[in-house]
Amino acid sequence: MAPAKKRNVSSGKTTKQSGKKAKIDLDSTVERITESKKHANDVFDILELLQSENEKDVVSAVNACCKLFCTLLERKEMFRGKLPEEDEALSGGYSAEEKYQMFMRHRYNSCVEILLEHLSHELHAVKESALCCLIKFATGEGQYPLEDLDWSEHYSFPRELVLAVVERLLSKTTDTSLLISRFQEFLEMEDLRYYVMSSIRENMGQVMDKSKGAVLPVYQNNAFTLMSNISMPSQESELTNFMVNQEAKHEDWKAAKLNEHKRVFERMWLGFLKHKLPSSMYKKVLVILHDSILPHMSKPTLMIDFLTAAYEVGGAISLLALNGLFVLIHQHNLDYPDFYKKLYNLLEPSVFHVKYRARFFHLANIFLSSSHLPVYLVAAFAKRLARLALTAPPTALLIVLPFIYNLIRRHPSCRVLIHKPSTEDDPLEDPYLMDEEDPVHCCALESSLWEIKTLQKHYHPDVAKAAMLINKPLPDQEDDISEVLEITTHEIMERDLKQVKRVPLEFETATQLLKGGGDVLGQHFCLV
Repeated sequence: MAPAKKRNVSSGKTTKQSGKKAKIDLDSTVERITESKKHANDVFDILELLQSENEKDVVSAVNACCKLFCTLLERKEMFRGKLPEEDEALSGGYSAEEKYQMFMRHRYNSCVEILLEHLSHELHAVKESALCCLIKFATGEGQYPLEDLDWSEHYSFPRELVLAVVERLLSKTTDTSLLISRFQEFLEMEDLRYYVMSSIRENMGQVMDKSKGAVLPVYQNNAFTLMSNISMPSQESELTNFMVNQEAKHEDWKAAKLNEHKRVFERMWLGFLKHKLPSSMYKKVLVILHDSILPHMSKPTLMIDFLTAAYEVGGAISLLALNGLFVLIHQHNLDYPDFYKKLYNLLEPSVFHVKYRARFFHLANIFLSSSHLPVYLVAAFAKRLARLALTAPPTALLIVLPFIYNLIRRHPSCRVLIHKPSTEDDPLEDPYLMDEEDPVHCCALESSLWEIKTLQKHYHPDVAKAAMLINKPLPDQEDDISEVLEITTHEIMERDLKQVKRVPLEFETATQLLKGGGDVLGQHFCLV
């Protein structure tokens, strides 16, 4: 039986059924459609409800669409291949069965379009249900393809549908981070993750090229949120969870190979980072770069341009960029001769007040841990930190002093900074050049750590006590600075207050406001 002509499901009419009533009607409607082709036109009722303004009605309609079209996909009752226009299908020389399949395929396409629009719906419940339904459709299309397939590369994976979903997630105007967090659980499927990464790269190339280098904060933030939620496998044996099984051709499929995952992962991130980013985005990327990005790239050294550009931004961003550079130097043999010079120039008063202070000293401790560093370089770092310590807050000093002591322990030749012999001919001025950017020429070895002697008179007893340690030979065991990296002023105050003993402030305890022992007010005022 040929279906009737399509009804208008985009008129914006709102159903007045309750959510509960709509669900009961929808269940029976889906059952009628799947049991008999003569009820095919009832699908319009579901699609109309799918555009309702009532949240419960829409969610119920989404569930009904999901059940209906997944059943039709499984039964292979929708037209496969290049779909003719509806007018052509009705007038052409097609059989009743073919016309039915074309009709249902058109309704399925309409449903997919509405669900994709619902990914931008103002109600999160609608967005989430639409997303889950689209993923189920993608799974169904993968098992029972609707299009003629390119078996040479993508096989039966519904790449176009995934690309359309990714396009909606990467909105240019709306923050989609909440919906992306729901989408994250689907990224555990290896093939879906592979094609999502490919879709991100493709979409990003189109959008950013149109922007002609302009920053798109909302779009780029959505892209970063989606990309940073991708967890890459470390071994090919971990590639076991697939949304679509390609059967005999599975072993030859690109999505089943770890090297191909790394390749598309690398191209995705390089495509994102080659464009100008919002200033806050640099920090977000650099914080995860060494742990979540570099280990999964085929050629991590391709990140050198981004890291070099990030360093030029200055401040905390420079510090985080040096972390990535250090990984490339030590793990991938990158030649970067100015690394320690750049690290040295990051030591300025603001380093004690930035958000990433703890991270800075943790990384600097790693950077300076090698016993093969030249003495002049280690001495320059120790001296510069000591000079900065003169104006640093107590929380920073409790990190800096043990840090300097550890440098001296690792490099005994630097003890000359402590045990500098004095003569009558010693200059009255410190030969150390604080403004010199090159640690080679700062004359640190000709100076001494007199700044630490000065800190022995510090107002905070913990700082003074730490500075006193330099008066005695330092033990060989290094101090564990990790215990003080996160210490805050509030924590120091709380600790100090707990150490204060309760002492009496008056000889006679006051019993009333402004009235102590001996009736002080009565002695000076006549109260009528």
